[in-house]
Amino acid sequence: MFNLILFGPPGSGKGTQSEKLMARYGLKHLSTGDLLRHEIANQTILGLEAKSLMDQGQLVPDEVVIGMISTALDNNPLANGFLFDGFPRTKAQSVALDKLLEDRNEAINVVLALDVTEQELVKRLLNRGLTSNRSDDVNEDVIRARIAEYHKKTSAVAEHYQQFGKVVLVPGEGTVEEIFESLSGEIDRRKAA
Repeated sequence: MFNLILFGPPGSGKGTQSEKLMARYGLKHLSTGDLLRHEIANQTILGLEAKSLMDQGQLVPDEVVIGMISTALDNNPLANGFLFDGFPRTKAQSVALDKLLEDRNEAINVVLALDVTEQELVKRLLNRGLTSNRSDDVNEDVIRARIAEYHKKTSAVAEHYQQFGKVVLVPGEGTVEEIFESLSGEIDRRKAA
């Protein structure tokens, strides 16, 4: 089983690359946002707990999110591996994810971080804003704040995995295919090891 975390700031192309990586390697996409929506829609115990907290304007605690990820892992025993998206976002979540995987004799194999200049990210998001109808893609100040928030939140996760030599910066500028081949090369090297 091959497990990876794909990092990338808003506008880095993470969504596009996730789709291509899942198709090539048969990975199961685990997005915490998708998991939350699924659990809430199915009115599971975890989903009802999460909805209650969200309705009160509170953040869903790590234990609930980890529980949802644990359920998703259990529900996909034949998966070739998992691509984690939007999780972990803190060092505590990273440690919890490592423990959850360790209990299954698994681990995160690599953290691939798409490296894109802020100038390029702003340009991409403003262009996306012309067609996406997303209010957060049309204001440059909002875009720059989102990028800063991303870096602030993910730095602790990157530091956690760097201590194990698992973080790889991958150039996120170029054609979609060039970036995909760079990501695939990093995965192939680790799968062959």
